[in-house]
Amino acid sequence: MRRRSILGLLALAPAAALAQEGPQPKLPAEPLVIVTRDGKRHEFQVEMAIDPGQQMVGLMFRPSVAPNEGMLFDWGQPRESSMWMRNTIASLDMLFITQEGRVLRIAERTVPRSLATISSNGPVRATLELAAGTAERLGIRVGDRVEQRIFGTAR
Repeated sequence: MRRRSILGLLALAPAAALAQEGPQPKLPAEPLVIVTRDGKRHEFQVEMAIDPGQQMVGLMFRPSVAPNEGMLFDWGQPRESSMWMRNTIASLDMLFITQEGRVLRIAERTVPRSLATISSNGPVRATLELAAGTAERLGIRVGDRVEQRIFGTAR
């Protein structure tokens, strides 16, 4: 099933995205807030990866991700999310977020350039990529709330 998700995304990605040798231009960014269990609000500006071509390239070839930035992959509807680190040179934290805006799973400090599949382990509306170590640094845990317009939770 996980491999099928990756292969499906590959089939939808434009050939130019697969052949890309450098980072895609920055995508339009929107605000996103993570509210931890202790009520702390952590604000980010996240690039919105909406279409399959943007999602296929993601943060590939970017040397780093700023502490208050990231990329939100909006899948449009809940589904299993399978990610990898192909051509991604910066380690990331991946947060898998349900339709209701709750963190379902966190994959911390992913391995750059790895082809290993990183799965949401359940249906999610979106996947958020942040700089490696962000979840630990800010105390973000499974069950924390994400406020962003795609979840209907933006303030």
